[in-house]
Amino acid sequence: MLLKKFSQGDSLVMKKKHPCGSDTFKVARVGSDVRIICLGCGRDMTFEREAVEKMIKKVIISD
Repeated sequence: MLLKKFSQGDSLVMKKKHPCGSDTFKVARVGSDVRIICLGCGRDMTFEREAVEKMIKKVIISD
């Protein structure tokens, strides 16, 4: 499996939408676990890195 490169501050577009209707999340912390924040409702979630990499559709690099 090819690892998707993302870092803190990047935005991730996911394959499935969050219950609020948004599919874009901001990366708050990266490590063995990844903390992401929904840009629609502000919900804060923590997932294992491997699970997040499977959910990603597109990575939007921050400047």
